[in-house]
Amino acid sequence: MALPSSLEKLKGTVGVWTVTHESLAPQRSGEIAQELEELGYSAMWIPEAYSREAFTSSHFLLQATSTIVVATGIANIWARDAVTAASAAKSLNAAFSDRFVLGLGVSHQPIVQKLRKHDYVSPLTQMKSFLEGLSEAPMFAIEGNQEFARVIAALGPKMLELGKTLAHGVHPYLVTPEHTAVARATVGTQFVGVEQAVVLGQSREVFLQRAHAYLEIYTGLPNYRNNWLRLGFSEEDFVKGGSERLCDAMVVHGDEQKILDNINAHRSAGADHVCIQVLGEDLSTPPLEDWRHLAPALR
Repeated sequence: MALPSSLEKLKGTVGVWTVTHESLAPQRSGEIAQELEELGYSAMWIPEAYSREAFTSSHFLLQATSTIVVATGIANIWARDAVTAASAAKSLNAAFSDRFVLGLGVSHQPIVQKLRKHDYVSPLTQMKSFLEGLSEAPMFAIEGNQEFARVIAALGPKMLELGKTLAHGVHPYLVTPEHTAVARATVGTQFVGVEQAVVLGQSREVFLQRAHAYLEIYTGLPNYRNNWLRLGFSEEDFVKGGSERLCDAMVVHGDEQKILDNINAHRSAGADHVCIQVLGEDLSTPPLEDWRHLAPALR
């Protein structure tokens, strides 16, 4: 698949991955996107788990901005069918100048089964079917032929391969530059947009507090544990909140230059785009000052 314009313009840029816009009322959540746009970040990536419905939230953010790309990182394939997802993506791109990227993922068993009441079976097969459904989905509105970018959350080799063949690329999360190199080798010329958690400044003690709090949920999820095993970590690293070794590998701690060096390591490994997730005092408060301090260096 040729890359859509929304992905082409993300190449070589830095975006932000955040859920902190949800600390504001829906009608004000676009203020966060406005801030990031004014600071020069190229994209705002947003999740969908226990958070707002992804397409509705994206509309709030796109409506408040004029240049920034809004990407779902990720929209859960168990939350809607492929026809609905394709229609929503087409309408958003038609309304907002090709500034929406549909990032899709299979999520995790606890969220799918306990929260959404679906059977978490054959996630790879489900993703393949969903991606095929996106391409086949009819839409008879005026924007029915609208192009839209689609990337998938991919860690293991089979899901990475799907990102190459049935999507425009991949959105790896909680990975190292070594994994980015694997992703690039697998997807060829398709898009690789990597999430990277960071803690700007702060003491070693504060860094570890924030990193452990961030990793706490992920250390209990098999998808991430299995990928970390492939990257050379061991079960000893998967204590609740992660070992110090895992914290140091998954979360960059330091000044602007240290964070830029890590972004460049991902770029050297093959990333087209890196979206930073700044870990502030807590995971729900927008880290405005850190975004502001980082913006000049990362531009």
